[in-house]
Amino acid sequence: MFRPALRTWKPVKFFGRRSVSLSNTRGRISFVLPTSTVVAGLVGIGSAAYAYGLGLGNGRAAVSTHNAPLSKPKYSGPEEAQQAIKALEAALPGQVRVDPVTVEAYGFSPHTYLPSSPHAVYVAATSTEDVIKVVNISRKYKVPIIPFGAGNSLEGQFAGHPAGSICIDLSGMDKILAIHEEDGDLICQAGARWDEINRILEEKGIPLFFPLDPGPGSTIGGMIGTGCSGTNAVRYGTARAEWFLNVTVVLPSGEVIQTRRRARKSSAGFDTTKLFIGAEGTLGIVTEATLRLAPIVPNKVAMAQFPDVARAVDAVQEILRTPYGINIQCVELLDDNMINAINKAGTTRKPYPTRNSLFFKIQGAPEVISKAAEVLETIVKKHASSRFEFASTEEHAKEMWESRKMALFSSLQLEPGLRCWTTDVCVPVSRLPELVYETKKDLAEHGIKSTIVGHVGDGNFHALLLFKEDDELPKVKDAVHRIVDRAIAMDGTCTGEHGVGVGKKEFLVHELGVGTVKLMRTIKRAIDPDDLFNPGKVSLRFETGCTLISLPYR
Repeated sequence: MFRPALRTWKPVKFFGRRSVSLSNTRGRISFVLPTSTVVAGLVGIGSAAYAYGLGLGNGRAAVSTHNAPLSKPKYSGPEEAQQAIKALEAALPGQVRVDPVTVEAYGFSPHTYLPSSPHAVYVAATSTEDVIKVVNISRKYKVPIIPFGAGNSLEGQFAGHPAGSICIDLSGMDKILAIHEEDGDLICQAGARWDEINRILEEKGIPLFFPLDPGPGSTIGGMIGTGCSGTNAVRYGTARAEWFLNVTVVLPSGEVIQTRRRARKSSAGFDTTKLFIGAEGTLGIVTEATLRLAPIVPNKVAMAQFPDVARAVDAVQEILRTPYGINIQCVELLDDNMINAINKAGTTRKPYPTRNSLFFKIQGAPEVISKAAEVLETIVKKHASSRFEFASTEEHAKEMWESRKMALFSSLQLEPGLRCWTTDVCVPVSRLPELVYETKKDLAEHGIKSTIVGHVGDGNFHALLLFKEDDELPKVKDAVHRIVDRAIAMDGTCTGEHGVGVGKKEFLVHELGVGTVKLMRTIKRAIDPDDLFNPGKVSLRFETGCTLISLPYR
């Protein structure tokens, strides 16, 4: 009998004045503002919008409306759902579970405080053929289907649907199917984990690696779905670069497609691979991917410390503009609070001074690293760095970098019983010091403990807001929304790499504009007319006769 690895977290209720409205209309999540309400109450649209859960506060106002009717999804009732479960058990014996512990655990995350529900049924997929069977049953009985990978996404991407949903767990589809060392690529299933892929390549003596490095244990399917990046992004880019050459996708119709061949480049038609990057399983379920690999280049790890974030970022900008900027593989910002958390977690051999810090990886041939290091040291000292040092050994370098990758867990260990709401935004690099300064000031004024880490070469930073009690959630939630509003006002984005899920979708119109969101919804409707694939995530869904509100673009 197949037994999934059960998670022990419990569902957490969502609090706060911007909380998502939950509608009992056939159990679906609703982000609805009826046209009649808009017509009757345009003068008081801010308060009316709050009443319907859209949360247009913090000085944001509606400036125009756009009628955008969509058919209301019709999901199964209890009888059809039971028929679907029986069909799944017949089609995939030993791979289906309906016990309350499993369906609840796979519908909730311990790292978010967003609306969710238990699934109706859990299915462990082992192949593309399994996924096709589940999709066909989902379509026949009109039961929403939600893919699950590592379970470490942070914006409610795998949250259960209130109508009752099928959780399809792809984490068991973790095989590397082919390695083409001579071509610098490999083919793997969607449940393969990036760090495990790199471990296997190293074990086989293949001098290549996959450079996208989000949270430890992230699966390839989840990385595609959220449009991830990681600490290597300053040198290697993000998931939206050419690291995914081709993906195999099961569409809502049950049809299987491959988006490209294995060639390094192609100008044949639309780039359909990118259609699924960042779509979070709303358009199709990725089951296999062809990954482009990069050669392993020697690197050295260094750390510099600064009196403030502004001088640290200024130093990075100057470094990246030099001829040796191309040799910076990673450059990570850790604020003084995060350094304190790392020290208390005891993940390093000796504590660091509690100052705003940059962690670098410098790559290249030994003589190039040596010259780049000289330039880097000169520039950081020019910007008032109080400390600059290289890792003394390979083990020391690994320890330094692991301490950065474990930022969330170190933050949670600052005090017993701490919980964390983590969010990410991204702005033009020149605006990052202002954004971090205003955010830290805002959080201190509201009495919210926090740590900050950032991919400073990209203008992307993560704020980890720490609290203990449920009654603190409203002010934490409001602080997250102020961070996002602040980033968008700086011509940035509501999410640099965590994705949209449930938590960020209310900002899409504000960031992208009505036309872009309308286009996203048009694509969704064309591919998934029954709205069965991860419904309620990424793009806003409205009932017929409702109005899409356009907020100030800049």
